[in-house]
This record gives sequence, C-alpha cells and structure tokens, in this order.
Amino acid sequence: MISKLHRIVEAVNQAPEFDAALRTMVTRVKSALETDVCSIYIADYQNEEFVLAASDGLKLQTGDKVALKFGEGLISLAAQREEPLNFADASQHPSFKLVEEVEEERFNAMLVAPIIHQRRVLGVLAVQQAEARAFSSDEESFVVTLAAQLASVIAHAEAKGLLSGHSAPWLRSLRAIPGSPGVAIGPAFIGKPAARLSAVVPRKTDKPWRHIRMFRKAVMQTRRELQELAQQVAGYVAEDTLAIFDVYQGMLDAASLGNAVEGRIREGWMVQTAVKLTVEDYVSQFEDLDDPYLKERAVDVRDLGQRILSHLQQRTEAQKIIPDNCILVAEEVTASMLAEIPRQKLQGIVSLRGSANSHAAIMARSMGVPAVLGIEDVPLQYLENQFLIVDGYSGELYVNPFEQVLDEYRQLQLEEEELAQTVAQHRDQPAVTKDGIQVSLQMNAGLNIEHGKEQSGFFDGIGLYRTEIPFMMRERFPTEAEQRDLYQQVLSAFEGQSVVMRTLDVGGDKPLPYFPLHEDNPFLGWRGIRLTLDHPEIFLVQARAMLAANIGYGTLKVLLPMISSLEEVDEAARLLNQAYFEVRNELVQQHPGMTLERPQLGVMIEVPSILYQLDAIAPRVDFFSVGTNDLTQYLLAVDRNNPRVASLYDPYHPAVLRALKHIIESCQRLDKPVSVCGEFAGDPGGAMLLVAMGYRQLSMSANNIAKIKWIIRNVQSSTLQVLLTQAFKARHPSQVRRVVNNKLESLGMGGFIRAGK
Repeated sequence: MISKLHRIVEAVNQAPEFDAALRTMVTRVKSALETDVCSIYIADYQNEEFVLAASDGLKLQTGDKVALKFGEGLISLAAQREEPLNFADASQHPSFKLVEEVEEERFNAMLVAPIIHQRRVLGVLAVQQAEARAFSSDEESFVVTLAAQLASVIAHAEAKGLLSGHSAPWLRSLRAIPGSPGVAIGPAFIGKPAARLSAVVPRKTDKPWRHIRMFRKAVMQTRRELQELAQQVAGYVAEDTLAIFDVYQGMLDAASLGNAVEGRIREGWMVQTAVKLTVEDYVSQFEDLDDPYLKERAVDVRDLGQRILSHLQQRTEAQKIIPDNCILVAEEVTASMLAEIPRQKLQGIVSLRGSANSHAAIMARSMGVPAVLGIEDVPLQYLENQFLIVDGYSGELYVNPFEQVLDEYRQLQLEEEELAQTVAQHRDQPAVTKDGIQVSLQMNAGLNIEHGKEQSGFFDGIGLYRTEIPFMMRERFPTEAEQRDLYQQVLSAFEGQSVVMRTLDVGGDKPLPYFPLHEDNPFLGWRGIRLTLDHPEIFLVQARAMLAANIGYGTLKVLLPMISSLEEVDEAARLLNQAYFEVRNELVQQHPGMTLERPQLGVMIEVPSILYQLDAIAPRVDFFSVGTNDLTQYLLAVDRNNPRVASLYDPYHPAVLRALKHIIESCQRLDKPVSVCGEFAGDPGGAMLLVAMGYRQLSMSANNIAKIKWIIRNVQSSTLQVLLTQAFKARHPSQVRRVVNNKLESLGMGGFIRAGK
C-alpha cells in the first residue's frame, strides 16, 4: 500500500496543471482501492457549498456544476466533524443526501475524509462502492493520508492562481509574522530589483583588468546611490537606524565583497559573472547557517550584488508609477528598496520572506510603517494588482478583503486616529489611575532613542537598553572606547533618569554576523549570559565601558539576560565587580578624589527555571525585570519566528498569566523591585492585567508609552481587579482576550483592540 501511495503522490505532483492533478488523484485512488468511485469536493466559503471538482465514477458532465450546501450530506458532516467517516450503507445515515444528477443512488458504501490545511477545511475526499461493506482500517488510513497530501496541493494551487472556476476564500486571509505594528489599507505595489543575479549566464574574459575597472566604477555608483537613499530617509528615520546604510557601505569595502569579486575576475571570469558567483557564494553560506539574522544578512548581500549588477548592465529603470497610499510587496523587502518609496505614499510593507530581525523590519518600526513578513506558499504574482489590509499587530494579511472586513479595519483606523489625538493630549501627564495608583512607564530602546523621545511624551527613563543592537550593526566587535562613547550618549540623553542596560544578549534570533553560531536549536543553545560568561573578555570590556560611561551620571543599572541558575548570577557579579575595581582604580589615578558609583544589578526573568529560584537569587541582586517575549516562548515551547507555530505564541495563555502572577507575588514578598520589559507591557490589555496583578513598572517601545499612559489614567484599580478575576477564570487564551476586549470596549477604548487577535 505504501508504494501505491508514493506513486499517487508523485503522479499528482508531476501533473502539468491543477485540474489534471485532481483528475490524476481520483483515477489513481479508485484504481489503488479497487473501488467504484473516487471524488474530490472543494469548499467554497463565499457561497457556503462544497463543489464537486473531480470524480472518477460519478456522472459529471464538463461544464456542469454539482454542489452540496454547507450542512448537507455526509460530505458536510465529515467537514464539520473534521474526521474520516466510514459507512457500509451511506443511504441509511440520517445526514445522507442523494445527488441525483450524478447517478449516485447505485452506490452504498462510502468513505469520506476532510482535506485540512492549517486548521481550515479545504474540501473532502470521498470513495464509494456499490457493494454495501465497511472499508478496512488500511483503506481508511490510505484515504486519510492522501487527503493530507491533497491539502497541500490545493493550497499551493490557489496560491499560484490555478483554481480557475473555484473560489478559495481561505487565502483571502494569510498568516504572517508581525514586523511592525499598525494597520495599513491600500493597493499592492510590487517591488522588484533592477537586475537579477539569477539571470546572468557565466562567461569568461581575456581582459581581466578592463573588467576590474568596470567593477570598481559600478561599486562607486552603488555607493553614491546608497548615500542618496540614506539622505532621502534621514528626515523621518532615527539617526541610529541610518547605520543600516553604513553596514551596506561596509560590505562594499575591498575586505568584504571587493577582493573576492576581483579575485574571480583575475581567474578569467567576466565582471557580471564574478559578481554573480561571489554574491551567490556568500548568500549560500549565510543561508546554510539556518539562523534568522544571518539569513537576513544574505538578503542584504544579494541586494547589494543586484544593485552593482544593475550599474554594470547600465540599466536605467523607467520611472516607476507609485500609487498613493500603497503597500510595498516584494519577495524580500530590503532596506534600500524601502528607502526608494516616498514616505508620504507608503502605507505598509509585505515581505514574503524575512523575519522581524531584517533591516527592512527595523526601518519599518523606526518609520512607524505597519509590516508583516514571512508568508509561506504564496508567490509574488498572487498579490499583484490586489487590494490589501496589513495588520502589523496580529500578522494578518487580507487579500481583496470582503467589504465587511474592510469596513471593520477602516473603522479601526478611524478609531485609532481619534484615540491618537486624545492620547497625545495626555502624553506629558503622569501615569496614575483614577484612584491614585502610580505606575512608572519606561522606554525600551536600542536604535531609535531620540526618535522615541520625540513621540512618547514624558516617561521615567530607559527600562531596557538593548546593547546588542550596536554589536549587530557592525562588522566586528566594537572597542571598549566605542562602547563607552555610545553608552555615554545614552546616559547623557536621559540625564537624571535611570537607564537599565542589558549586557550583550546575542544568540537565538540575534546572532552576530562576525561571530556566527551554528546550532540546531539556537533558542535553547549558546545565547545571552551563557555566551558572555564563556567569553569573559567580551563581558569585561562591555562592563568597563558601561561603568566608565556612568561617571558623572550615576544613573546606570546593569541587567543580566537569559539567567537560568544561581551560579550564572554569581559569576556575572564577580566579573562586574572586577570591572568596577579596574575602572575605579583608573579613575582615582587620573582624577584623585573622584568616586565611582556602583550600579544596581538586575536579572531578567525569562527562563522558566528561574521562577523557582527567586528566593535564592533575590539577596544577590537589586531588582528583577520580566522579559515576557522569551518567557512566553519557553513556557509554551513555541518559536514565534516560525510561521507554522507562531499562532500558538500567546502571552494571554493562562499558564503565562499565572507565571506572571507568581513572579509579582514572590517579588513583593521578597521586597525586590520588578518591572516588565516585554511586548506584553505595551499591549493595552496586557498592561491592564499587569497593573491589576501589582506590577508598578512597565517598559515598552516608544510608540506605546502615550497609549498605555492614557489607559492607566482612565481606569480604576477596582475595575482592573474585576478584569483580573474574570481573566483567571478563563481556560483558553481566546477567552482571556474576549474578557479583555469586552472590558476595553466598555471603557470606550475599542480602538485599541486588534482585529484578528
């Protein structure tokens, strides 16, 4: 049976078109099972019916439409129950509906299996036989296996626009990875590179020096082009974010791409071929590492190579007609591609490949442009000339949405605009509930500090400064002096306010391009404090830089990431103590009489094991900070950057809420300050639940501070306690969300509710 299964799957995959694939399937299944009929029904959700798409055995005339309404017949019953049904005599079942036009009355036995793709019923596979008998368990397993294979075939066919005559509205809503928050509505504008490396045919030359000159000229043109793009976005992108273009420029240096390309030319390859071979070699090396951030660097290298190639080919692109209020869609949206679109015309971004760590995603967040990334099984041409809704909060992408969905999102945009105006009026007020509960709101920062200060209003300092961002934006480890200067700029910008600097947190989804980590499961591997304790020279340089930068300010707090044991805290504290004495001794020698203040030391609560070690760790630290992103990921065993399971990542999960409640109760008992610095703190419902639990310090991205402040100022603690009680009675994340959303609606804050959540 297994060999028959493989032959059927192979034949279906080799079919030249979708309808032929369906015909192949029904014919081969009928033959393999030696049954009288095999049929495939496809779900049409718009018309609420199952359409007979292919059959071998039923009387189906070309051009005729045979359909069963949802709820009719055993086809609908199998779809509704989402399981196979096996009937020795189907006509005796109360749900049986005879389809007379296909002469179905002469068949008795019936086996039906739903065709399910990503939890959606796409159709039903049915086999029938005149003899009244139950199909065997082997036959049932065979049909179920083929139905699972067929689900992928149907989904791919719709994505490629091959379902002619069939409606597949399940692909009106596509699931992606949220890249930048917000809602965008508008026509798709397809972004394509001016030249493609894949189109270059390898050729040789006997005049290498001529081609080297051509290459160097193209590099200079590319440099000027990148400088112009950087200048175009400088007005609305934070200065630190512009460092992305410095990374591009660095890759053009001789030590990066330059020498490698010229080496290929000296081997006898023409310049275009040398660029192709070199860039594709770099790209394959990055992609083989299977790390999200390194894969994004592959995107950057390919983008640079294709820009150089366009100058070599002397291609002057025709002036692109960019529609107003458009959504940029591309196979891989790059930072340079994003910079080419006038900001006033750009509503949102859709990148079929990529992750939230891509340079395009970083720029989108800095620009305040909604973005989604990483959509599987959807070709670019499917989205061409389409009207889209981008939900950067939930990661949902709607293609030619139904009018009802469009109206809901337009209303959501309107409410957001109205709320934004109201929120802006209160942004410089303190975050105090109506009955006087004070909450400290702080900012998470890493790249766009000044940009955040401008848009968030008054806040209480930096609750999380991600020091790994400057490390990731360079081609080498930054020196101690470079780090000191950078940290000093941060402390100076927030003079008088506390600044919590997290020590280097790389690995997992944040590897360094010059310090590659190849691990099968990087999120459970060598990352965070584990890496820096194994490399004390890295930890000590960073610690000394932080301490030296703090001279004259005294507002630094040091935070340790990815702590899972007491030993890690002790070792990190020992190294920090060593760095303190080294910097203090240097200070005393250079400036007698000056003193160096010891910074407070904190630990991130993000690895579940630490939840049960708080009593032991508390005496060794000054504060705790909860990283809800990783805590949720580890508690639920979900990689939120994996689109196949990203929907399972949910901080509203009852287990996550109970863990957060345990943490605040433990910290209150231990008399240790605790803050929340994950994305949950910047979520309207999340902030309400956290304050209700007893958290009084929340740190979030700059664009959420004013919004969360307004919510806190418009609720009472008694209302929050009622909300928390209702949330803890819920058994599923969706029930918790419903409770929170209903409360927001009742408080007149419906504009903060994200559709699709």
